[in-house]
Amino acid sequence: MSLFSRLFGKKEAAAEVSASEEHAVIVHFDYGSTDLSDLFALEDQLESAIGEAEVGMFDGNEVAVDGSDAYLYMYGPDAGRLLEAVKPILESSPVIKNGTALLRYGPPVDGVKEEEIRLK
Repeated sequence: MSLFSRLFGKKEAAAEVSASEEHAVIVHFDYGSTDLSDLFALEDQLESAIGEAEVGMFDGNEVAVDGSDAYLYMYGPDAGRLLEAVKPILESSPVIKNGTALLRYGPPVDGVKEEEIRLK
């Protein structure tokens, strides 16, 4: 992942998500720092786990300007399998504090089934 995409996320990749990868796992957590190096290390672990399990793609992050909280975006054909691949990493990471994972079982439209899971 390039420094530019790490700083600003890879929002353009969201437009490239195919119809078969419209499920999402969106993780929200307290971050508490403007130093993003620990977040980038976590992202590398998530990308590896998702790739090894062949369950989708890691799309990027969104961090508050003051570093107070952050979001991680992951997409694939099955939100449950995607969470299964990354949950051990998320729950063991010191980066994730007060984390929740929103599982969206379809495209981002009204009425799509969603489920929120508390991490740790």
